[in-house]
Amino acid sequence: MIPLWIWMLLGAAAAAPLDDDKIINGYECPRHSQPWQVYFTYKGERWCGGSLINSQWIISAAHCYKSPKYLIAHLGEHDTTKEEGTEQHIQVKNAYQYFYYNNNYMDHDFMMVKLAEPAQFNQYVQPIKVASSCPTASTQCLVSGWGNLLTSGVKYPDGLQCLEIPVLSEESCKASYSYQVTSNMFCAGFQDGGKDSCQGDSGGPLACNGELYGVVSWGKGCAQRGYPGIYTKVCNYLDWILHVIDNY
Repeated sequence: MIPLWIWMLLGAAAAAPLDDDKIINGYECPRHSQPWQVYFTYKGERWCGGSLINSQWIISAAHCYKSPKYLIAHLGEHDTTKEEGTEQHIQVKNAYQYFYYNNNYMDHDFMMVKLAEPAQFNQYVQPIKVASSCPTASTQCLVSGWGNLLTSGVKYPDGLQCLEIPVLSEESCKASYSYQVTSNMFCAGFQDGGKDSCQGDSGGPLACNGELYGVVSWGKGCAQRGYPGIYTKVCNYLDWILHVIDNY
């Protein structure tokens, strides 16, 4: 079981089933249509995604953890190759992996990230509401990020990419990944492959009806037939989210 971002490092991406040219076959999001979208740089290099949930807290994936002193949160971004006057670059103060996170099995792949100073809300930077319920099969959702555009090779986009995908049933998910899927995970995407999140999208949002239901976690390659993307269930961490915000 390997996080989406590690497949690039291992050279394990599958051969492209189609001529992929987006998030994997998504589209460029309308500018600032996902104002909660965050991306992190680590020592100045592109890293993971995240979701702003209030002025000082971001939800991301536990496998995205790096020393906070080297992490910068980028908000209000669209084209990451240039300054557009909408960006806020904020130093990370601390990051808290969920205490039962298991790196070997990718279980509890959930993390809270605290900013050193509050984000300033405007038309480009807004929090997303954390869903109070768990995802249900067939719900249409949207995943976004600046991750790899290709299933074979590496190409990162300039502009934020979006892709609409459905939540899959637990039965369908377990048919793909068997015992690897825990109660803290769910699948979203297409069993036929061709469309998916990919390396670099990790930690980013899966939003359904404008609320945060999932965190990009892992999968077997990207957009492979029979292996949809796996997301962390945000609903399982509602009490912990409140605990962290109130106590840290």
